[in-house]
Amino acid sequence: MYEQTQNVEAGGLVSYASDDAESFRRAAVFVDKILKGTKPADLPVEQPMEFELVINLKTVKQIGLSIPANVLVRTDKVIRQA
Repeated sequence: MYEQTQNVEAGGLVSYASDDAESFRRAAVFVDKILKGTKPADLPVEQPMEFELVINLKTVKQIGLSIPANVLVRTDKVIRQA
């Protein structure tokens, strides 16, 4: 289980973490507000709202696991390396 998609793309089994692209977009909104004069202390603390589940099917096969179909349907990204 990994926090970053890159680890799964490199052969790891699964990752479940906040979506990096969404986190960067939210950070840009905060930077924009600060540059427009908002004090950083006045900005709310936010938690990620979007998460990404990534499964590497090649690794699943290599270690002899089976992933239920209802989990695969909910997966955001499935890696099927040859």
